[in-house]
Amino acid sequence: MMTNSLNRMDMKNKFIFLFSALLIFGTIGCVREEFEDLPLARYSRTADIFTDNFVGLGTDFYFPYQGAKPDVFSVDENERFKGTSSIRIDVPDADDPGGNFAGAIFRIDGAGRDLQDYNALTFYARSSQAATISEIGFGQNFEGDTYRAFRTNVKFTTNWQKFIIPIPDPSKLLEERGVFQFAAGGIGPEGEEVGFSFWIDELRFENLPTLAQPLPRILNGENQSVNSFNGVTIPVTGTSVVMNADGTDISVVAAPSYFNFRSSNPAVASVNEFGEVSVLATGTSTITASLGGTSSSINATGALTVISEGPFIGAPTPPARNSGNVVSIFSDAYTNVQVDNYNGFFQFATTQGGLTSIAGENILSYTNLNFVSVNMFNSPDVDASAMTHIHLDINVRENVDPGDFIRLQIINNNGPGETSGAVNLGNYKPLISEEWVSYDIPLRDFTGLGTPNDVDLIFFVSDGTISDIFVDNIYFYR
Repeated sequence: MMTNSLNRMDMKNKFIFLFSALLIFGTIGCVREEFEDLPLARYSRTADIFTDNFVGLGTDFYFPYQGAKPDVFSVDENERFKGTSSIRIDVPDADDPGGNFAGAIFRIDGAGRDLQDYNALTFYARSSQAATISEIGFGQNFEGDTYRAFRTNVKFTTNWQKFIIPIPDPSKLLEERGVFQFAAGGIGPEGEEVGFSFWIDELRFENLPTLAQPLPRILNGENQSVNSFNGVTIPVTGTSVVMNADGTDISVVAAPSYFNFRSSNPAVASVNEFGEVSVLATGTSTITASLGGTSSSINATGALTVISEGPFIGAPTPPARNSGNVVSIFSDAYTNVQVDNYNGFFQFATTQGGLTSIAGENILSYTNLNFVSVNMFNSPDVDASAMTHIHLDINVRENVDPGDFIRLQIINNNGPGETSGAVNLGNYKPLISEEWVSYDIPLRDFTGLGTPNDVDLIFFVSDGTISDIFVDNIYFYR
């Protein structure tokens, strides 16, 4: 009898345990489903950047541009639009030894901000004299600048005014660290470069109900066509958005990542979220874009038609020369000198690109060219004083029209004692569309250069007459 009672008790306990386990697992399953339905945690949604002081930026947030005067920024307690203080920027004179322009970013020292709830960066500003600010905006963080947006040539007066920088697509800004950027050089009423000061106050993100009617553009709103090769990467440039605020159109230069890109033939040319077009096979594909989500998507004006000609044809192979008779800047045929970079990204330069590799061949690829430099500031002296010529190969990646030109400039001993000389390549051989042209130019033709015993810069200048070029085999020789 005792054994039967124990068995019944054991069976009862097992049933209770099984029922409890099912109840627990069922509850856990419901909780898991509930958690899966919860929205993801968001980063700080703080709107203010500067009121009477900086808000939530941390201690290490100010980063000047390369070449800019570093000590132009302060908090001014004697000038403000509202409250007790403002941001003051002192733009230097052109001949200031510390730097001839003011430019910097404000980057959050830590996690970024979630800006989905806002549609604009706003601030009040005035200057000590009527002045034009070259660039002012947000999204530049020196870590990719994925969602940069800025206005150009913004006019400040001596009176406080409110300014608006529209956000092209707020839904993209989930963790933005670059909350402000500016660049300015002093320009006087007669065009002379002079210093001045300007002040920024009440700097914050806002949701403005009057900001509407976005008009997105790629390639500056134009339909463009480019011949290319398998293995080439082509950036989509000229991306911008125009929005209307209280009847006034405001245009912002917008990073390509704000846009949603499409390819009509991905097997020929695919495009990623950064607007980088990868040419894959012979054929034709058209790249278009839109702005916004699926339910609110707006097609951008402008399109890029890519025509791939097939495998890449490289520049002519340089002749074999004794190493003592060559000072090579960029060539796979010789040992090159130390080069800092192949695109200095100087202020007012629009040029994109630099060193790239196509089908295993290293070349320089420049797009949106107005001027660009190969920089050797940190290299031991690039001494070409014993050389007699400079060689380079150029391939113009577009039609060559009357009046188009490329000017080659060499700067020696950059600084107060520098010398320089320039030549127009067309005076030696005509530029030809889609073909490599080799130039061998006597150094004596670079009037004003003198003895090239410390070459620091080599510039290619087109003033926008020619936008896209390949360059290879840059070297001095005798």
